Amino acid sequence: MSTASWLGLLGLNGAGKSTTMNIITGCLSATSGRVRIDGHDIFEEPGAAKRLIGYLPEQPPLYLNETPVEYLRFVGEAKGLRGGALERQIAEVVEQTRLTGVRHRCISALSKGYRQRVGLAQAILGFPKIIILDEPTVGLDPKQVVEIRDLIRHLAKDHTVILSSHILSEIRAVCDRVLIIRKGRFVVCDTPEDLEEKLSAGGSLELTAKAAPEAAGAVLDRVAGITGRTLLGRTEDTARFAIHMERDIREALFFAFAEAGLPLLELRPRTASLEEVFLDLTDDNDTVA
Repeated sequence: MSTASWLGLLGLNGAGKSTTMNIITGCLSATSGRVRIDGHDIFEEPGAAKRLIGYLPEQPPLYLNETPVEYLRFVGEAKGLRGGALERQIAEVVEQTRLTGVRHRCISALSKGYRQRVGLAQAILGFPKIIILDEPTVGLDPKQVVEIRDLIRHLAKDHTVILSSHILSEIRAVCDRVLIIRKGRFVVCDTPEDLEEKLSAGGSLELTAKAAPEAAGAVLDRVAGITGRTLLGRTEDTARFAIHMERDIREALFFAFAEAGLPLLELRPRTASLEEVFLDLTDDNDTVA
């Protein structure tokens, strides 16, 4: 995996996102398979592999009785940094994560958003190639979510960032590739846009007419080639349908509505949203442990 990229692990709660991240970082052993970080096996060469990783678990491992600077100094020494190099890196990550104003306050007195920033700061200390973030915005208020997402975008300029979430808007906001997990197995990996296109509802159109649903439906009943339709929405004077078809009937639809004197406001191929793709790929009736 190259640097300066964002990969989102997307899955329902309990799908295996945190377990996958704990295996990647060497915190859990794997029953099968291998994990290599820049060629280093995480279990056979843990020291070399872990030096390339910065990790923020869902619950940041903070010492609440320390200040951010004291905590970062402890983490930096654990990562092998010493002396002037350590102090320079602490100053840099404090600035990057916008902790300057609270760097000498006790962590226990910080808000959840600032604690999350401290967790991000320890993850990027040492400037590893890969930053792994497990549910980095869980429990934050909307303002804090926006701030943390901005920090993640900034990090992705110089690092590969692997982000886990069950929140679709989170993945779309910060990731350029999505890997969907279901019951501990990888289902598909692609860009959000390509997922929507590849898994879109083939043979479907979205139609909006300036008409009551009943009037528009009567016109649709007269068009051959329609295999089904779904009313997606309505306003005071419009109706929006999903049209399923066995062949291209766009021209027939245009003339049918024109002959009925009902303006067609929109007629376009219908693609599945990332939400629909996610639900389609993760939907089953079994309980996920």
